[in-house]
Amino acid sequence: MHGRHDDDPLRRAEDEDLLLPTPGHNSAGGGRVAQWQTPHLEEHAHATSANPEPDVDLIEVAFIRGLAAAPDPTSFLRVAQIPFDARTSDGTRLVLLRVETESIADVGSLTPYLGGASFRYDPLPGKMVTRRERLRFVYFDGQRSQLLTLALVRGLRPIKPDVE
Repeated sequence: MHGRHDDDPLRRAEDEDLLLPTPGHNSAGGGRVAQWQTPHLEEHAHATSANPEPDVDLIEVAFIRGLAAAPDPTSFLRVAQIPFDARTSDGTRLVLLRVETESIADVGSLTPYLGGASFRYDPLPGKMVTRRERLRFVYFDGQRSQLLTLALVRGLRPIKPDVE
């Protein structure tokens, strides 16, 4: 028998008989889980504000299904409070051109080799195939189109039409 080491990857909780993980070289930092296995999950992380909306991916799926079933997509967008004419935080005017939805199936996996010069490819068995849907809003800023996520669109300031 040997004693406990200070660098043990697991430590015992003082008050309870539980094993708790300690930070190590694979730690993501800040108590967040690193999603390196599914890099597409980062789509929501960089697009949200300082107070991210919980379950934004589930909200997007519900939005996609609602938009597809709506007999009048324009009215659906109004009810969902998606601005047709808006300003960004820096004052840039954006006008909504189109809403894009995409169905994605991940059917293969890449594993980079040490050094990153090459990789290994493996097709995924049917039970490991992941499916997801993507929602993008295409706005025009006067010079070019911009693809925005639902989280970014919700941060826009709507421009109220002049009422006469």
